[in-house]
Amino acid sequence: MGDGVWEGLRLHNRALLFLDAHLDRLYAGAAAIRIDIGLSRAGMVAALKDLLEANSMTDGAHLRLMVTRGRKASINQDPRNALGAATIAITAEYKTSVPGPGLALRSVPTRTTGPEMFDMRLNSHSRLPLIRALLEAIDLGGDEALMLDPHGNIASCNATNFFWVKGGRVFTSGDTYCFNGITRGNIIAAVPVEQGDFPLGHLADAEEAFVTGTMGGVTPVREIDGRALPGGLVTARIAAAYAAMKNADAAANPLW
Repeated sequence: MGDGVWEGLRLHNRALLFLDAHLDRLYAGAAAIRIDIGLSRAGMVAALKDLLEANSMTDGAHLRLMVTRGRKASINQDPRNALGAATIAITAEYKTSVPGPGLALRSVPTRTTGPEMFDMRLNSHSRLPLIRALLEAIDLGGDEALMLDPHGNIASCNATNFFWVKGGRVFTSGDTYCFNGITRGNIIAAVPVEQGDFPLGHLADAEEAFVTGTMGGVTPVREIDGRALPGGLVTARIAAAYAAMKNADAAANPLW
C-alpha cells in the first residue's frame, strides 16, 4: 500500500552519517501518518549496529531502514485494520557512487506536489509519481528527472535535491516542493545558498549544477536538457567541504 516511511543511511568509517538527523526524520514521518514504530531510538540504533556487526561491515555500505504499518486483518488501505505492531526491515549492501562526468538531467511533465497533496517532505514508501518522472527522463535520454513545482518553478529531481550555480552564486528551490534532504540541509548550512521560486529559464545561463543525496553526497550535473554545463569549480569546492563534514561526523560519532 505504500503505507510506511523509510531512511537511507550511509556507513562511513564505522559511523552512520548524520544519524540523529535521519532518525529525527524517520520518527517524525511515522508520527505524521500515525505509525507507532514500537522501538525506541536507542533500540533502533542497536538494531542497525547488530546488522552491521553480523555482516562485518565498517565502511562503504548503504542501508535502507523501512517501517510499515505492519500486518492487517484485511488487505486494504484502511489503517484501522492494522493489528498493532509495525514491521521494521533493514537492509545493507556495499554500494559506491558511479564515477563519471556527472548526470544528464531532463525536465519532465510530472510535477512535484505540496503537503496538501503528496507531501515531498514526508519520506514515505509511496514513490509512484517520482518513478513516473524518472521514466519520462529516461525516455528523453536522461539519467534523472528535473521536476518543476505546481507553479512551474524549479523544485527537485526525482530522487535527489537540485542546486545550480550562476556567476559564482549557488541557488536552490524553496523547501515546500522538494525532499527534506539531510545532505541538502547540510549544504545549505555550510555554504551561502539563495533559496526561492525560480522558473526553468533561470537555468539557461547556469554554469554548474549538482544534486545531493545520502548515497551520492554531492554529484555534479554535466548537462540539462541537452545543454552541457561549462563549469565545475564551485561544485568541486562544495563536494570537498561535504567530504570534510562526513569525516568529521564519522570521527565524532562512531557506532563502535
